[in-house]
Amino acid sequence: MFNDTTSLRSHLATRRSGKARDMIAPGPDAAALHDIIALALRTPDHGKLAPWRIVTVAADQREALATLLKTAWVQENPGAAGLDLSALDQFANQAPSLLVLLSTPAAGAKIPVWEQQMSAGAVGMNLLHAAHAHGFVGSWLTGWAAYSPQVAAAFGAEDGDTIVGYFFIGSPSRPLDERPRPEYDDVVRAWEI
Repeated sequence: MFNDTTSLRSHLATRRSGKARDMIAPGPDAAALHDIIALALRTPDHGKLAPWRIVTVAADQREALATLLKTAWVQENPGAAGLDLSALDQFANQAPSLLVLLSTPAAGAKIPVWEQQMSAGAVGMNLLHAAHAHGFVGSWLTGWAAYSPQVAAAFGAEDGDTIVGYFFIGSPSRPLDERPRPEYDDVVRAWEI
């Protein structure tokens, strides 16, 4: 994918998230999506525990996801029945491709849970980089749907597992805007004793 370090620097400098609601087809085909995921799995993993799982949500499963989200929302928010839940439909049906990343720490492992969760976060960042390397735009979203125990269980989460995020992948409908980035000197300092 990268012929030299200049290309890698360019890739890192140009990667940005797109809004999932603005993504259009084409998205990655099955082979490209497989490669994106395979690349994302090349992540730091202290203890070789693979403390994460990825669930693909196919286009023909998006309505089932919308139904799950609406059912869980109503059950977790008394009084929500009868409200307009179209935002949950929109969430479930945006972008051509959707992956759900779960943090699945190995209970009782000598590797601290925090390190295992950080490994799952690294998989998430690698998903965005791999999507960009394939010419697509990605978006990592959380929100209520990432913190609902009922939704997490539907994706196979067990005790101690959490949804890291929903990863939407597609093509941008328009050029992506650059967003403000932190100033180097505001977030980096030399350590002194």
